[in-house]
Amino acid sequence: MDSRGQERAITGNRQTSWAFADAFVAEDEALHWARERAREAGLRSVSAGTGAALRLLAATAGAKAIAEIGTGTGVSGLHLLHGMRADGVLTTVDIEPECQQFARQAFRTAGFAGNRARFIPGRALDVLPRLADGGYDLVFCDGDRTEYLDYLGESLRLLRPGGLVAFEGIFADGRTVDASAPPAEVQRLRELLRTVRESQLLLPSLLPVGDGLLCAVKRDR
Repeated sequence: MDSRGQERAITGNRQTSWAFADAFVAEDEALHWARERAREAGLRSVSAGTGAALRLLAATAGAKAIAEIGTGTGVSGLHLLHGMRADGVLTTVDIEPECQQFARQAFRTAGFAGNRARFIPGRALDVLPRLADGGYDLVFCDGDRTEYLDYLGESLRLLRPGGLVAFEGIFADGRTVDASAPPAEVQRLRELLRTVRESQLLLPSLLPVGDGLLCAVKRDR
C-alpha cells in the first residue's frame, strides 16, 4: 500500500479505533452510577478511556497522594483511587459541594474507606495555596479551563520531583486545533500547551484520549 492509501486507511479507521480504545477498560457499577449523576446534573465526566489513562498514570507513579481539581460526581476520582496505592489519599477540590456528596457516595459504593478521600469545597485557586509544597505525586486538573495556566503554577509547587500533572479537555471539542479565531478558553489552552512544551522543568505528552489529556512529569533536577 502506498503512503496515500495508508493515510486513507488510517483516517477511515480512526474513529472506530478511538471508540474501541475508549471502551477497552470496563467500568464498574459505582462508575456507572457516578456517570448517571453527572448526566442528570448536566456535568461532563471524563471518558472511560481518559479514566483508564488516569488509573494507569496513578499506578505507574505509585501515587500515595493525589490532588484533583474538579471533583464532579466522582468519575475521575474513582479511577484515580483504583490506580493509587491502597494507603493513598485523594484530595479533591470542587466549587460545588453538592456534587461532592455524590462523589462521596460513589467512593463508598466502590468500597473505598472514608479516609481515602479528603473533600475540600471551594474555588481551586483559593484552596491550592493551602496545600503542602512537594506533597503530591500527581495533580489532575479538570476545572475552569481559563485557569489552567494558574493550576500549572500551583501544580509545580505541589508536586514532588518526578511527580506528574495532567490536564483534561485540552482539545476543547476540536476547537484547540481549529484555525478560526479562538474564544478566550481556547487561547488559554493554547498558551498552556506552549508553556508545557517549552518548559525545561517538564517532560510532556499529549494523549489523544477523550477530549485530550495533557500530561507532564516534573523533572528531578
